[in-house]
Amino acid sequence: MDEIGYLGVTELGALYRARKLSPVEAAKAVLARIERIEPNVNAMMRCTPEHALAAARHSEAVFQQGGAARLLEGIPVTIKDLQPTKGVQTDYATAVMQGTIPDADAPVVTRLLDAGCMMLGKTTSASEWGWKGVSQAPISGITHNPWGKGLNAGASSSGAGVAAACGYGPLHQGGDGAGSIRMPAHFSGVYGLKPTYGRVPSWPISNNDLATHVGPLTRSVEDAALMLQAMAGPHPWDFTSLESPPQDYAGQLGAASMKGKRIGFTRDLGHARVDPEVAELVAKAVTAFEAMGAHVEEVTPPWGPLGPELARFFWPATFTARLRYLPEFESRMDPGFVAMIKSAAGFTVPQFMQMRERRFAYIQAIHEFMEGYDFLLSPAVSVAAFPADRLQPEHWPQHEWDWLMWAEFSYPFNWSGSPAASLPCGFTPAGLPVGLQIVGRRFDDLGVLQASAAFEAARPWAQHRPPLAR
Repeated sequence: MDEIGYLGVTELGALYRARKLSPVEAAKAVLARIERIEPNVNAMMRCTPEHALAAARHSEAVFQQGGAARLLEGIPVTIKDLQPTKGVQTDYATAVMQGTIPDADAPVVTRLLDAGCMMLGKTTSASEWGWKGVSQAPISGITHNPWGKGLNAGASSSGAGVAAACGYGPLHQGGDGAGSIRMPAHFSGVYGLKPTYGRVPSWPISNNDLATHVGPLTRSVEDAALMLQAMAGPHPWDFTSLESPPQDYAGQLGAASMKGKRIGFTRDLGHARVDPEVAELVAKAVTAFEAMGAHVEEVTPPWGPLGPELARFFWPATFTARLRYLPEFESRMDPGFVAMIKSAAGFTVPQFMQMRERRFAYIQAIHEFMEGYDFLLSPAVSVAAFPADRLQPEHWPQHEWDWLMWAEFSYPFNWSGSPAASLPCGFTPAGLPVGLQIVGRRFDDLGVLQASAAFEAARPWAQHRPPLAR
């Protein structure tokens, strides 16, 4: 029964249809596994067994009566604690909002439930309001990397990444404002997809100048494709959502060959520092695409070095809206978060608008560059997991709030709205996972999924189980 949490969507559906497993049995088995593993990792902000079992009983009746099963009928899912869930406490990883009971589900939650999912609970967003890439927040403590107690699991979708790695069912919803799907995927050794901006409606719309993407964290590309299909499509609550309906992503995974694809590979975007053990694994992973017949060219994007100055302006600037909470809550907030907010308190509107013009030119340069390539490959993150009580690894430069220095490969593609995924591509000598990033042209979510599936077939990863999940 403990293995049920590691089964994929297709495997679970086949067992349900054959009457060899029921959704109620699956829900109980995964909830029991969560109860057993949680003390090791702290990936769940709260479990919702009553919600899961009610949905499971409905799905069980569908299979018993031979009814028409929905896309994700009886499939366990977790929801990140930055997404509102009707009647279920949502804390947003901050004392400011702790105890909030939303009166409506976010559209992505509604869609997953309408597709047949049974919600197991809310995963930790282990960084306050999602501000940093380290899995530690004042109200939830450390979410531990499943490959090493006390190590960073990435953020802000850290709980979702850890849950995927630990066999808490197949589907885990994440959000990515500057890497918060891809970083947890990298650190926990799972698959994470940041879809094209607007592909999945985001509500409430994040106040970060339209950089947040909602997407899946899973153990397989197929599961991510199925989850994206359920979540995608326009929604009136998100005026930035794309009008196009979702595709049959999973059904088309094997339809495209990598032969003849034009692929750029950048080691450092022309400016980023990367630890040697990460760089070596990523470079080896790139050879898999050459073996599949792709034309791989090492590149140094001319726009790359322009990113850090823009990021160090916009990341603090978009959080200055939280300045109003400091008089009451500063003593209960993350000190690094407070320092970052204060660092931007003097920015003016003209400064912001001038930098915004520069950022739009930077985005245009990314899209023009991508016209020459089907995909761009890079490290997902510059470092392997380090202690979660630090903002930066000990051997990196230290700063009171700047963690972006080891995540320079993420935020450019939040701004550009491009689809990007992190795939497991190996382990460091210390046994810590490393991710390869695949970036596609805007709107080519299917292409990124197909490239991911091709790499998954060439270099499988799902057989690896982290020590804290055993």
